[in-house]
Amino acid sequence: MKTFRILFMGTPDFAVPVLKSLVAGPDEVVAVVTQPDREKGRGKRLSPPPVKTAALQAGLPVLQPTKIKTQEFRDTLAAFRPDLAVVVAYGRILPPSLLELPPLGCINVHGSLLPKYRGAAPIQWAVIKGETEVGVTVMRMDEGMDTGDILLPASLTAVPEETAGSLFVKLADLGAQTLLKALDLLRQDALTPVPQDQSGPHWPPCSTRRTA
Repeated sequence: MKTFRILFMGTPDFAVPVLKSLVAGPDEVVAVVTQPDREKGRGKRLSPPPVKTAALQAGLPVLQPTKIKTQEFRDTLAAFRPDLAVVVAYGRILPPSLLELPPLGCINVHGSLLPKYRGAAPIQWAVIKGETEVGVTVMRMDEGMDTGDILLPASLTAVPEETAGSLFVKLADLGAQTLLKALDLLRQDALTPVPQDQSGPHWPPCSTRRTA
């Protein structure tokens, strides 16, 4: 069976189930890139991102760059020889130098059924707008904000009493499952990219620059 060397990029709790599913799967996670530790609480103690905690528990190399557009950082990632990158709510726009680094490109797991709710807080917006059909989209990243080709969507029905918190958990797990399905299809050369509909407004407006 064909296996991939995967570079994982993510930061919050939403990304943890995807990382754990990759670690438990047939592919090799060669390194994890996440945001730097941040000060939290009254004592302002440095607190690691959830992805860092999960990565260290799995014994994976962790990188926390403050700058990602440097040649030095690109060279560091290239040394891991990734076949592709999986990005889940990393929190930064990736420059072309990183998007083009893995031979198979960069795949993003986004918490909405694109093109709806691109950009920040897609789960919260789905609850605010009263969506009954929600889901995740595995997409191929480009230089835009969640505008790349759709590779594999997956949906579920939101219950009337759904909150952003309860939906967060469901969609994080769905994202992990859907990514594994997408990777299996990629192994079989059976993924068919579908361009997104770029016409008309997609709420909320894409004013916050981010990667997932």
